Amino acid sequence: MSKKLTKNKKKIIEKISSKKYSLEEALFLVKEISFVKFDASIDISVHLGIDIRLPNQMVKGTVTLPYGTGKNVCILALVPKDKESEAKKAGADYVGLSYIDKIKSGWTDIDIIIATPSVMNQLGTIGKILGPKGLMPNPKMETVSINPEKSIKEIKSGKITFKADRYGIVHASVGRVSFSHQYLLDNIKEFMRTIIRNKPSASKGSYIKSIYLSSTMSYGLPLDLKSFVKK
Repeated sequence: MSKKLTKNKKKIIEKISSKKYSLEEALFLVKEISFVKFDASIDISVHLGIDIRLPNQMVKGTVTLPYGTGKNVCILALVPKDKESEAKKAGADYVGLSYIDKIKSGWTDIDIIIATPSVMNQLGTIGKILGPKGLMPNPKMETVSINPEKSIKEIKSGKITFKADRYGIVHASVGRVSFSHQYLLDNIKEFMRTIIRNKPSASKGSYIKSIYLSSTMSYGLPLDLKSFVKK
């Protein structure tokens, strides 16, 4: 196993140069240097010129990727009884306020929680569990919704949330190695358009510092900002 890994690493190193790649070049190469035996995720990391200590420079929001991420997003819908049937039909994996107690016991096997405004006052007791995991419903991330059915459908069809981490970097999955070149191009361009639109007015100087593309367990490839940001 270790020999094979060394061989693969050698192949990767031979293919990678120190240059910055155009988006098209990086997409071809990131697929070539993916050696895992499953359909790896293609991920983007965007380092922003923001001061995340200042609330008016936080970058977060949602974007609908034209072709989704290729991942089945597991959704918990915390909704009143009269909305449970709608949430199930829309595709929520788990539905109902009974899951609040389950979360208190340590269960968090979900990717996203959608909640209605009317139940938010019941989530205070699990805030300390959900907050650190990025699961707390938030109106700005459109996970607190008066129309949970619509929100669930949108997420299942490719809507993702993003938020700059403490280093000012936004990480997101933008597809899979099995996706066509065009699908990945369209997803990444839509993601970057949204990041650029979300530039805080208080952010001064260079907004996009660097962009890296990688696949699961592979090296990150630096993208040429000039050629990319124009798109």
